[in-house]
Amino acid sequence: MSLAKRLAAEFLGTFWLVLGGCGSAVLAAKFGGDTNPLGIGFLGVALAFGLTVLTGAYAFGHISGGHFNPAVSLGLVAGGRFPARDLLPYWVAQVLGGLLAAAVLFHIASGQPGFAIDHTAAGAFASNGYGALSPGGYSLVAAFLCEVVLTAVFLLVIMGSTHSSAPAGFAPIAIGLALTLIHLISIPVTNTSVNPARSTAVAVFAGAGALGQLWLFWVAPLIGGVIGGAIYKVLGRPDPSVVGTGR
Repeated sequence: MSLAKRLAAEFLGTFWLVLGGCGSAVLAAKFGGDTNPLGIGFLGVALAFGLTVLTGAYAFGHISGGHFNPAVSLGLVAGGRFPARDLLPYWVAQVLGGLLAAAVLFHIASGQPGFAIDHTAAGAFASNGYGALSPGGYSLVAAFLCEVVLTAVFLLVIMGSTHSSAPAGFAPIAIGLALTLIHLISIPVTNTSVNPARSTAVAVFAGAGALGQLWLFWVAPLIGGVIGGAIYKVLGRPDPSVVGTGR
C-alpha cells in the first residue's frame, strides 16, 4: 500500500476517533442537564472512544495498520512492528485528522444557543489536564503515571492481539474494549488521553490552560508507548518450549 493511501487512512481514522470520542463527551455526556438527564455519562463516553477505535480499525486497519495515535505508532516502532522512517508522516496525518475533527465538533457544538467553552473548567471541550484541570483534581505526578502506565498496557494489548498467533479478525474488538477500560479507569484523573493527537486537537479550542498542560499528554503517552512496545518485543519472541508460539 502506498504511503499516501496509508496517511489518508490515518487521517480519516484519527478524525473519526476524535469526532466520535470527544464528540460524545461534548455533545452527549451531560445532555438534558440535572433536571432532565438523558446524557450518556461517564460510561457512555468510555464506550464511545472504544467504539471509534473498533470501527476505525475494521475500516482502515488493512490500509494503514489503524494506529490513529502517535503513541501507538512510536510504540510499534519500539516493538519492531513499524518502520521508523514512516513515523513522522504518520504523526502529521494523525494530528491533522484530529484537528479537523475538533474544528467540525466545535462548529456543531456552537450551533446550540448559549454554547460557550469555560476555559478554566476541568475537561473543557473534552480536553485533558492535571491539577485544577483534572476532573478529579489529581496531581501532575498522578496524571503522568496514569498516562504512562495505561498507554504501555494499551500497546501490550495492541501488539498481543495483532500477533501472528492471535485469533485472526478479533484484534479490533480487543483493542476497542481495552480503550474503553482505559477510559473507565482514567477519566477522573486526566479525562483520558493516551493519545497526543486527540489531546492536541481539543486543546486548541479549550484554551490556554489546556494548551499549557499539553506537554504532559505528549510526553507521558509517548514514553508509555515505547515501554509497552519494548516489553512486548521481548515477550513476543518465540519460545521453543511453548507449543503454539508465533514469530
